Amino acid sequence: MSTLKEYLEGYAGGIKSLLVGMRTSMKVFCQKKVTEQYPENRHTTLHIAERHRAMLVMPHDEENHHHCIACGLCQMNCPNGTIRLTTEMQEDGEGKKKKVLVKYEYNLGSCMFCEVCVNVCPQHAIRFSNEFENAVFEKEKLLLTLNHKGSSLAK
Repeated sequence: MSTLKEYLEGYAGGIKSLLVGMRTSMKVFCQKKVTEQYPENRHTTLHIAERHRAMLVMPHDEENHHHCIACGLCQMNCPNGTIRLTTEMQEDGEGKKKKVLVKYEYNLGSCMFCEVCVNVCPQHAIRFSNEFENAVFEKEKLLLTLNHKGSSLAK
């Protein structure tokens, strides 16, 4: 007789456990869905914080001018050496020699997004953007030239 009682208690415990699990499942099933449909709706519903550091950019105005004076502080302070400046000396109209930016190379693959380069820039010529989709199949595509072709220093 005691085995039948144990059997029925075990059976009742199993039914109770099943009902508790079903109640939890139904509660979750009836809740509003919060899944982001990432690839399809990434531009409409996805919100990236403004301070997110994703990729270094050099803003240019509509006349293709930038604010980089080629001082090299960003290159010197970068802990990984991801920034490489190519500069040359040019004479201006008054005969004074000035350092001019030829090429601003940035290696996105080795950047650790510390923002030291942005903080030390005296002209605020570079900043981090929110563009977070940086996956590529070839490592060479992570080597970026930030200054545009034919760009020059803003007055």
